Amino acid sequence: MARSSIGAAEAELARALRTGPFHLALRTALTARGLALHRVQHRLAQRGVKVGVTSLSYWQQGVRRPRRAESLRAVRMLEEVLDLPAQALTRLLSDAPVPPRPDRPAARSYRTLVEEAGAVERLLGELESPADGGLHTVCQLERVFIGPRREMRERSSHHVVRAHRDGVDRYVAIHHGDPGCDPGRVTVRAGENCRVGRVRWHTASGVLVAELLFDTRLRTGETYVFGYGFDDGTGGVSGEYVRGFSFAGGQYVLQVRFDDDALPVRCRRFAQSAAGAPRHGQQELTLSGRHRGVHLVEQGVRPGILGIAWDWC
Repeated sequence: MARSSIGAAEAELARALRTGPFHLALRTALTARGLALHRVQHRLAQRGVKVGVTSLSYWQQGVRRPRRAESLRAVRMLEEVLDLPAQALTRLLSDAPVPPRPDRPAARSYRTLVEEAGAVERLLGELESPADGGLHTVCQLERVFIGPRREMRERSSHHVVRAHRDGVDRYVAIHHGDPGCDPGRVTVRAGENCRVGRVRWHTASGVLVAELLFDTRLRTGETYVFGYGFDDGTGGVSGEYVRGFSFAGGQYVLQVRFDDDALPVRCRRFAQSAAGAPRHGQQELTLSGRHRGVHLVEQGVRPGILGIAWDWC
């Protein structure tokens, strides 16, 4: 780079660091130093700071702002990697007013969870569904897709069940939408070996229950394979997916896949003994695969809740 060009680049950088905003200053610094994001990530890792290339890209574009403690530490290390004065970037974060966070999903209070449970009980009563449905889950694979607006776009399930009494010919599936969900607009899809029967919902709680009718009546001990899904996309920003189990069962696999335009910065699995109870067994999950997803596997489920949560920034 010619001396005049270097001088112009440094002048532009000085101006961006003085006036901000943060994302412009960061982008200008990266350009002035001629560093690609993967090289910056590598140099941060050498200093003991782990941050994804996607996060760095979002920061320089202004799509997201670093707010978490580890993210702010990464910004301080960025000042060192980019040979900037101390506090040059962090000052721009502390001086700027914190914008509202419409991308932060609203947490559900214990009261809300109890109300949802009551809605489910009433809807199951309308379908005359017994508490256990007469079925034991041998294994279940559940897939959830988060769309470009960070919304739960769809979910699908593949079940293997065993009847523990004669005459079982259906399964009742429950869908809990995210806050803002309109269950009346959610579509139920029947997959292999079943068809959609009666569907009921409770708008205020965002709950829908659907009857999946089997192609045969099962005898005690018989197994059955079937699949179904829900097309949603009506709720707000999604921050987690949870699955409740009233009874012990077999293997459960949950996969959460994210649209390329809506990638979280952190994912973790967790468990709860009941709604409102403290979360335990938390474990960090890493996005992987061509479709950018995470998953959990539970070999033998127990009564309680399993789920995956994620942070957008």
